[in-house]
Amino acid sequence: MSERLRISSGLPFEKQVGYSRAVRAGNMVFVAGTTAMKDGEPVAIGDAGGQTRHILNIIQNALAEAGASVNDVVRWRVYLTNVNDWPAVLEEMSRVFGQAAPVATLVEVKGLINPASLVEIEVDAVIGS
Repeated sequence: MSERLRISSGLPFEKQVGYSRAVRAGNMVFVAGTTAMKDGEPVAIGDAGGQTRHILNIIQNALAEAGASVNDVVRWRVYLTNVNDWPAVLEEMSRVFGQAAPVATLVEVKGLINPASLVEIEVDAVIGS
């Protein structure tokens, strides 16, 4: 079995809680639920589309560090605090993942860890798929 490559965002919260931004195991890459934060503060407050753009940049960087790309993504999951935000969110998701056409899940949740977070996204990728 191959070793795990752990990708970190460098945030203290990762060590405190015990998780990685992404993990590569063999040719599989799993990116943790990601919200729109920069330097510990929420970005694009009140703008689900803007938060999604920011999140997707973080995810793309994590994938690249793990040796993957958006074309390797086979599944994404989106958690929204307001399901009515779906058009703006899915516009961004389609822009990034439209060619890969992974399986997808979008659900409404009661809340996220930071009350200013409207969107959380996680992805799974298989390199070379």
